[in-house]
Amino acid sequence: MKKETVETLGFNLFRLGSVLVVLILGLILFDIFYKGIGAISWEFLTAEPRMGMTEGGIFPAIVGTVYVTVITALFAVPLGMFAAIYLNEYAPHGPLTRVIRLSIRNLSGVPSIVYGLFGVAIFVRTLHLGASVLSAGLTLGLLTLPWTITASEEALKTVPKSYRDGALALGATKWQAIRTNVLPYAVPGMLTGTILGLARAAGETAPILFTGAAFFLPFLPDSPFSQFMALPYHLYVLATQHHDVEKVMPLAYGTALVLIALVVGLNLVAVIIRYHFRKKRG
Repeated sequence: MKKETVETLGFNLFRLGSVLVVLILGLILFDIFYKGIGAISWEFLTAEPRMGMTEGGIFPAIVGTVYVTVITALFAVPLGMFAAIYLNEYAPHGPLTRVIRLSIRNLSGVPSIVYGLFGVAIFVRTLHLGASVLSAGLTLGLLTLPWTITASEEALKTVPKSYRDGALALGATKWQAIRTNVLPYAVPGMLTGTILGLARAAGETAPILFTGAAFFLPFLPDSPFSQFMALPYHLYVLATQHHDVEKVMPLAYGTALVLIALVVGLNLVAVIIRYHFRKKRG
């Protein structure tokens, strides 16, 4: 078979695979939108659930999801970025550093429910934070940390070594070289990977199931040590655990639509940040 024919065949297979993936994703999103848009109303977005969650809205779940995502970001973003800067710029290239990197990569693939059990053992029982927004946020922070470190380190690696060498040759310290010649080029990639990790954390159910999310709370958390409702857990309960699943299924689709909108919103923030920094660099 000619090389051109093989190349054309391979290209068409790649294109077919891409089209199928987009088509399946589009069908899923259309199904959720079609079945969930009828439940969306001002009351649904701003009221608390009533009558055993068969009426009312999901406002406490929206607020709880935002709270726990903010705590996750406050914990995971600075710690993950500093760790990535140290590993890529300061850590010696040796067996120990390779083992640390390998461990971080492996942690990215650990099932989220394992993080939930770890969060219960450390934050809820050992540190006595209780089942709360803080425990759930810290647990999701641990879940997001490997993603943040990996994405940030990969972004740092894209900056050519000559940028660092040029600054050092002019008498700058190592930190000055990193701050002025490396971070401005790496920050878009670091932030993009971090925000995508946070978007994943916002949709996780298993880690918050054990560490703070409540089945039903018709009020908002008033401190970091309060229990809370969250969109992914609320959706799980409506779709699988409710005593009248058929009746609340439209509300479950509406909750899924709001959760997807929140995740898409975070992804859009990542796109805007990347575009802003690219435009700023020219």
